Amino acid sequence: MILRLPGTGRGEDIPRHISMTTILDRYILKELLPPFSISLAILCFLVLTKEMLRLVELLVGKGIGLLAVLQIIGHLMPSFLVLTLPMACLIASIAAFSRLSFDSEIVAMRTAGLSLFRITMPVLVFSSLVFLATLGLSQWGQPWSSISLKKLAISLMRDNVQLALDHGTFQEPMDNMMLFVPEPKHGGPARGIFIADRRDPDRPLIITARSFHMLNTPAHEQFGLRLHEGTIHQAPRNVEHYHQVAFTTYDIKMDLASTLGVETPTRPDYQHIMAALEQSGWQDSGMLRRLMEYYKDLAFPVATFLLGILGVPVGILSSRSGHLGDFVLGIAIMVGYYVLNVLGEFGVTARILHPFAGAWFPNVCLLLIAGLLFHRASRH
Repeated sequence: MILRLPGTGRGEDIPRHISMTTILDRYILKELLPPFSISLAILCFLVLTKEMLRLVELLVGKGIGLLAVLQIIGHLMPSFLVLTLPMACLIASIAAFSRLSFDSEIVAMRTAGLSLFRITMPVLVFSSLVFLATLGLSQWGQPWSSISLKKLAISLMRDNVQLALDHGTFQEPMDNMMLFVPEPKHGGPARGIFIADRRDPDRPLIITARSFHMLNTPAHEQFGLRLHEGTIHQAPRNVEHYHQVAFTTYDIKMDLASTLGVETPTRPDYQHIMAALEQSGWQDSGMLRRLMEYYKDLAFPVATFLLGILGVPVGILSSRSGHLGDFVLGIAIMVGYYVLNVLGEFGVTARILHPFAGAWFPNVCLLLIAGLLFHRASRH
């Protein structure tokens, strides 16, 4: 049977089954998008709650503005999405096909002559798109996020130091350093500063000065204070070694990168890992894990694709339990996937599995389980 499109001429003959399957593809994609969006939002929120206390402390305790906190959340999102996209893809697939199965729409599609593989084609396309997004975030998004977060933290720390110089209160702009600036008199500029510098535990310093101003060297990611007309008191554990030095000008530099503990991610490349393993006779468990992580750069995004496909037979075979039940079922499967990852890492560190096998072991298990469930669902 053919479908003739209306027109002024002879028209165009289009097979009806092509039109039907195109509509079907769009219909299934529409079923996938709402649960995917909702579950992705919920999962990102749950992951964010782990960092919420730190963000609230920055917002309330450190005086950092709401816009800066939102910027931090934005820079953290690539790391969050790498974890949440696979789960959201799985939950969306389960929820969509659970609903279609419960309403007997899968039966109607099969009765119309469509195979289960043909019905799954929209999920293959959708899972492929999520796979590409996860791959891009893991390969480029996370490194960019780490570098950008470092730069943002440096900027915030610089601003926070300026805030830390509030008059009349003791402030700690960085670890092991305490500052105190007296209240200015008669509305004039601040005069005098007290600094307790304990960054070197063997040489704690007490510094006082009549005046100061801020120093910024963005190119070297450093900032500091330039002190004028003051005294340095060095009080080591042995009081006999006490020193006092007067100065006209003295600079205190602070390395923001080391202070913040936010560093550009660096890890050895493949050649370095292989050379270290050859040197140790493949006995270095640390380098074995490094090599496994290298293979996981592709294995984990591929798992996103497999999880999306796995959700099809799981949704068909599972009883309709509502959106909450689909969400819980998806989380349970993800927990099982991470258990398989732990087993793969244990096999690598115990030198039972090659790092490549350990990295792809969970994916092989997912593929086998998906194949068995598809066979059962097709018979069902």
